[in-house]
Amino acid sequence: MRTSESISTLVEQALTAAQGSGALPAAGEVDIAIEKPKQAEHGDFSSSVALSLARVMRMAPLAIAEQIVTHVPDSQLVSGASAAAPGFVNFTLSNEWLVSQIDRILEAGSAFGNTEDGKGQRVQVEFVSVNPTGPLHVGHARGAVLGSGIASVLEAAGYEVQREYYVNDAGAQMRVFYDTLYARFMQAAGKDVPLPDPAYPGEYLAELAKDIYGENQELAEADESEVKAKISPVALERTLAEIRSVLSSLRIEYDNWFYESSLTEEGTLGKTLELLEKNGYLVERDGARWFRSTEFGEEEDDVVIRSGDQIPTYFGTDLAYHYDKFLNRKFDRVINVWGADHHGHVSRLKAAVEALGGDPDDLTIILNQIVSFKNEGESVRFSKRKGNIVTVEELVDEVGADACRFIFLSRTANAQMEFDLALAKTESSENPVYYVQYAHARLAAILRNAAEQGIGSDNADLSLLQHEAELDLLRRLVDLPDIVHRAAKNLEPHHLSYYAMELAKALQRFYEQCRVISDDPAEMPVTKARLRLVEAAKVVFARTLDLMGMTAPERM
Repeated sequence: MRTSESISTLVEQALTAAQGSGALPAAGEVDIAIEKPKQAEHGDFSSSVALSLARVMRMAPLAIAEQIVTHVPDSQLVSGASAAAPGFVNFTLSNEWLVSQIDRILEAGSAFGNTEDGKGQRVQVEFVSVNPTGPLHVGHARGAVLGSGIASVLEAAGYEVQREYYVNDAGAQMRVFYDTLYARFMQAAGKDVPLPDPAYPGEYLAELAKDIYGENQELAEADESEVKAKISPVALERTLAEIRSVLSSLRIEYDNWFYESSLTEEGTLGKTLELLEKNGYLVERDGARWFRSTEFGEEEDDVVIRSGDQIPTYFGTDLAYHYDKFLNRKFDRVINVWGADHHGHVSRLKAAVEALGGDPDDLTIILNQIVSFKNEGESVRFSKRKGNIVTVEELVDEVGADACRFIFLSRTANAQMEFDLALAKTESSENPVYYVQYAHARLAAILRNAAEQGIGSDNADLSLLQHEAELDLLRRLVDLPDIVHRAAKNLEPHHLSYYAMELAKALQRFYEQCRVISDDPAEMPVTKARLRLVEAAKVVFARTLDLMGMTAPERM
């Protein structure tokens, strides 16, 4: 059970006892919120439940808080509870309980921090899903890390999670891509074939077509349809292979790669249109088929099937895609991580989910804001011509996957952020990435040193851990399950990076104030106890770094 959950149980028991004794009146169901006090002198946890009960109980909140404190049952968890104006109930964790958590952490090992909040619920997280028309550029990196971070904390919170990449292999952009590919292929063969209008820009496609031509020169004499039929799948798979490789270097793996073309081939699009029509949300007008978005408060209806060629629009295939997510694969919740430029698409897609008979609240769309980059104090503008970083692959090569992941997870999705390239490579405490990983390496070094001297933590008397720096480190260690809970509940993995920094600061204070391995034989009991604490701290650091998709180095 999470620590805050245990505190909540104590408050609930105290309320029940106070009401049973007549000290407090009945109040029906109560939502008991547990928070961390902003000031350390107010304890480790706090509840404002008395403030929320004041109106219904017709009592002063401080009087309610005092009665709750009076009726808090005895518990090893807390050493004391107190009421504070205007109506807070504050709790202080007991030293005995804190030190008892060391063995709990070590027993849990790499599973420490896991909760059962989402047990039995299936969640899909779809992220990146960039058109397979070229390399991933730096603008895609933040959404990639954010999506994988969300999936990670949801999994730790007990949800059954599927990570998915939606491959847009059948839309208008791909038709332009393939038309341009054909022209570039024929140009590589020395044929005078002009680029289509519109054409896909950039050198990537010209280079790809040249490579494919080198392996398929005989196709240059075939007709256009045959050439396209042969080279288009090759280009798609090579581009996807490159995307997979780059994402893998950023430690991002997917459970499923879903192809847009399957929506038509397997009949999902047709079933989607039939259901919308049955529910009264599809109308034909001017030779096209329209989704009646205005029925859900949108300013205008949206075309799902174009007039003339009867090809589905981007929105049309998105409707079918979400039909597949909710009605075919039956996910309890779907989370899409998109770029900020998709803002206008959010409300109409939620409307579509409702039109299909689903709950729009089961669809969450997270928009991640843009990232700006600076290097040595100056803004960096990305340009191939100037030789600056332009792709995710180059960014990872420049600063490393760990720095990318930590920095992109250090801010909320809706906040713009600045990525300092120089700082990300700095090997000092000024760099938060280095600072956090060095904390784990320092713990590993202490344990290696102890092992070399033949000192272990077996039979350690943990009651000897009484120094404030020891207890403060323990307070941070036991917070991880609550951090996972909050990050999963709010889909905010940035809580992990903040927690990692606080944990590293607590370790720094412990390291400076509490010598772990003493030369004095008389201090051996304390050494053993502190080694046990170090072992637990190493487990929690490693787990936190793993949740962020980072490595936990043994040496630095």
